[in-house]
Amino acid sequence: MRWRGHARWPGTSTPRSSVRPLKVFVAGATGVIGMRVLPLLVAAGHDVVGMTRSASKVAQIAAAGATAATCDVFDAAALNAAVASASPDVVVHQVTDLPDSHAMLALKVPGLNRVRRTGTDHLVAAAQAANVPHFVAQSVAFRLPGLAQRAVDHLEEATLGIGGVVARYGLFYGPGTWYDKAPKGDKVVHIDEAARRTVDLLDAPSGIVEVLDPA
Repeated sequence: MRWRGHARWPGTSTPRSSVRPLKVFVAGATGVIGMRVLPLLVAAGHDVVGMTRSASKVAQIAAAGATAATCDVFDAAALNAAVASASPDVVVHQVTDLPDSHAMLALKVPGLNRVRRTGTDHLVAAAQAANVPHFVAQSVAFRLPGLAQRAVDHLEEATLGIGGVVARYGLFYGPGTWYDKAPKGDKVVHIDEAARRTVDLLDAPSGIVEVLDPA
């Protein structure tokens, strides 16, 4: 397992530019953070492909300045083809299966666990098959109960196992999330801050990075 440490990402509101423009494949591109990451990547000069499983969301991706790829993360063959066609420098795994309301979370836990296990395995395999040199995956900066934590552990181990970066996000708050204002606790991050920090992770060394509000 290639792992170069565990760090808390330093507080900054402005994403730095990578040394060179990259081809970036964002899986989960129309999620609450994915739709914020896309225009930031485009503005930074990267060539971006955004993946969605819903044809109705292709226009959202195009409006952000990215190229759309319609694919379900659970369709391994189609995913392999989509990643190979994009031929990216980086795969960014932002796929989740979260409800619009926190009150409905319990109903979504099995689906979310499946994303973190099977979905991650498919994305890792597709990235390896296409010889993608860098992989970034969404995780969480707080402990979850039982099977949910084991699914998170699986995602992190799979990501670190190929020399990728695990982004442990704090609990999101802000427009489009479950919370308008920051919840209590120190493991929180504004959704726009999280998106900005994600851009910096494209060329970060392998390891675990906590993405939290600046202290």
